[in-house]
Amino acid sequence: MERKINDIKTIFQAADIAKLPELIKEYEADSRNGVQALVKGARRKVEALEQEMARTEIMKKYEKEYGAYSYICGIDEVGRGPLAGPVVAGAVILPKDCNILYINDSKQLSEKKREELYDIIMENAVAVGLGYAGPERIDEINILQATYEAMRQAIEELEVRPDLLLNDAVTIPQVDIRQVPIIKGDAKSISIAAASIVAKVTRDRLMVQYDEVFPEYGFASNKGYGAQMHLEALRKYGPTPIHRKSFLKNIDTANPGAV
Repeated sequence: MERKINDIKTIFQAADIAKLPELIKEYEADSRNGVQALVKGARRKVEALEQEMARTEIMKKYEKEYGAYSYICGIDEVGRGPLAGPVVAGAVILPKDCNILYINDSKQLSEKKREELYDIIMENAVAVGLGYAGPERIDEINILQATYEAMRQAIEELEVRPDLLLNDAVTIPQVDIRQVPIIKGDAKSISIAAASIVAKVTRDRLMVQYDEVFPEYGFASNKGYGAQMHLEALRKYGPTPIHRKSFLKNIDTANPGAV
């Protein structure tokens, strides 16, 4: 007896993606429009998964190239540009057989996807380290040196010592581990991308907490960057303890409306 389309739809919806090729083969000869739509949709899902798997393999280029190293660590930072809050560095060592999909430059991902991947990375990584440099330190030694300091701290926080660092564009001073700087590395290396996600989610969560303390500045939404609401609050209320004074030189916080 021929199955009803609604029953077939339920089967497709309940199926794991690994089961879809089998269902496609079983129902591709069914000429009913509703069934053909289900088969077409399943094919799209399978093709999208195959494309993502291929993209992820490309992201492993450097990890494969330096595969002789035991522990390859990706390094990235978040928060060099904001007017407020810390710069945060992430250091992530992924397992050799890492098959986590959808890891990418954190800027290319939605907040929801970053949060999902953060949990997966934290669960599956060999080791994760985080480093911070606050506003006072940034003002004291400048943002570049503060970024390097946060990166060194992130490396020191790792429970496993890496023997190779893949860095997003920079070479970190005062580090005795071999480094490979990669321009736009967060879009080219799965390890660096994982570090960028961990750093981004960590910093964003911090800025949401700061928003509860300083609600006038909109930190939950602007994360400390110079959005209009943030600039208006600066001019009205002045800087908070988490503002980088060295970043406010061109903003006249004493005169509303002035820049």
